[in-house]
Amino acid sequence: MPEGRIVKALSGFYYVADEGRIYSCRARGLFKKKDAKVNPLVGDWVVYDVINEEEGYVMEVGERTNELVRPPISNVDQAVLVFSMYKPMFSPLLLDKFLTHTEHAGIDSVIVLSKADQVSEEEVNEIVQKYEAIGYRVIPTSTVDERGMEDVREILRDRISVFAGQSGVGKSSLINMLYPGVSLQTGDVSQKLGRGKHTTRHVELIPLAGGGYVADTPGFSSLEFIDFSELDLAESFRDFADRSTGCKFRGCLHISEPACAVQAALEAGEISEQRYEHYKQFREELKEYQRRNKPW
Repeated sequence: MPEGRIVKALSGFYYVADEGRIYSCRARGLFKKKDAKVNPLVGDWVVYDVINEEEGYVMEVGERTNELVRPPISNVDQAVLVFSMYKPMFSPLLLDKFLTHTEHAGIDSVIVLSKADQVSEEEVNEIVQKYEAIGYRVIPTSTVDERGMEDVREILRDRISVFAGQSGVGKSSLINMLYPGVSLQTGDVSQKLGRGKHTTRHVELIPLAGGGYVADTPGFSSLEFIDFSELDLAESFRDFADRSTGCKFRGCLHISEPACAVQAALEAGEISEQRYEHYKQFREELKEYQRRNKPW
């Protein structure tokens, strides 16, 4: 049987792309059972059975490299986190929260700084140096002087990318400048509430000229720490995880444990105090979420 990738899911249909053709497929009954281990997601590689030139059935879902619950999508190569330098001002707290979620999902992130022409080079370079030292690619951009545009185009080529970030940062404008005619409905996340403002109800992979897909999604509908343990959160800080092997105790949470390599790096100025404060804040949010959702 042929294989293809699900590029859209809508109203019970899965649209499977295979060698330039799209087949509208229903899922076989085994996926509809309550105890079904896997339900098809946009991004899945699937085996499908052809009924005619336009229709078919999804028969089997391949293994996934990763999976997001909100938005429901799999096999994402990278998250492109777009954060503005001006109106709205850059939010390191929100960026760090996004990074914990993408790290937890096993998805690499590229940080794109929009409106970089609106602030000084020193402000931009400070952020670039901070996050590149942790291991993230950071690309300052501007739709005014077009800086960074080719760099963004290059990272999108031949990859599946999901966009996320602050409200009003110009994610759609960025995509439209790079790929005229591509319209994104990507939802934004409220900085205060951490809840998505849904502008579209389905997930779709939009093909890009030159190769690759960008995910048109409702955005991250929640930035709460669902399915996180305290250790998951600690390991979602890349700069902590790199040093945790030096901690005396396995499973160290880097708060009050003796001989903690992360705390030693913090005291030595090797870890950002701001990032560590965000970590402690997220721990409190996680504990509050766990209290609210404690099974009785």
